[in-house]
Amino acid sequence: MKKILVTGGDGQVGMELQNLQPHYPGFTFRFTDAKDLDITDSVAIHDYFDDFRPDYVFNCAAFTAVDKAEEAVDIALKVNALGAEILAKAAQKYQSKMFHISTDYVYDSSQNTPYIEGDSAHPGGIYAITKYLGDKAVLDALPSAIILRTSWVYSSYGHNFVKSMQKFGQERDQLNIVYDQIGTPTYAHDLAKAMMDIAQKFENKELDAANINGVFHYSNEGVASWYDFAMAIFELDGITCDVRPILSKEYPTPARRPPFSLMDKGKFKSTFGLTIPYWRESLKTCLQEIRK
Repeated sequence: MKKILVTGGDGQVGMELQNLQPHYPGFTFRFTDAKDLDITDSVAIHDYFDDFRPDYVFNCAAFTAVDKAEEAVDIALKVNALGAEILAKAAQKYQSKMFHISTDYVYDSSQNTPYIEGDSAHPGGIYAITKYLGDKAVLDALPSAIILRTSWVYSSYGHNFVKSMQKFGQERDQLNIVYDQIGTPTYAHDLAKAMMDIAQKFENKELDAANINGVFHYSNEGVASWYDFAMAIFELDGITCDVRPILSKEYPTPARRPPFSLMDKGKFKSTFGLTIPYWRESLKTCLQEIRK
């Protein structure tokens, strides 16, 4: 029985991994959150690893409050960079295969073609900078790690764009949604399943874990603006609301959002032999889960 340590177990991806447990009987899981395991405490992390000795570490923990990060710099840096580094060092010591979830926010430039993993990062804002520093720290401490950069994550759990649109769409007659930020929504269930499918392929010797590392992109297939995303939510959920497309400058936020963060997933698909669902189909599935 292989052991998986999941940090950020109460987050969207962590919750989806909890739901997937019965479908992967060859693994036993430990789910932790900030209340029971502080990933910025190196002593606590090494004690935990010494006790549990995980074969895999799925680091789903992060400070993801993008706007709050502009003021809470120290906290964002500790969780997103230092905590990731401490986990990576422990994984190196105990020979654990680590999956670290990162973000499309590290890409913020004038590029208008899908980013590939070799493209230069240009993080703008504290959240993006701290996540990028975390990526670097993980790979420096643990070259065998897999970094999964994803985008626009949502699920039936926690707070996210889908749930906000459902709430506001039912409460208001009109909403203003930006249309000049382009990317791809990602259903947390799909990302969690991809991580488990990769781990299963490693255990089945279909893939050589020792020779697969570095940065990979994962989001659902397709392209959308936030306006497109909102319109799809209302259409599929039967919500009647007048949605007005606006420019980002009409909705200023403390942290700037990347105007274009579409990521190419060719490396992920060719390396792991996995298909990726189209974003509207996954959204439909998520809305069905919410209704339950």
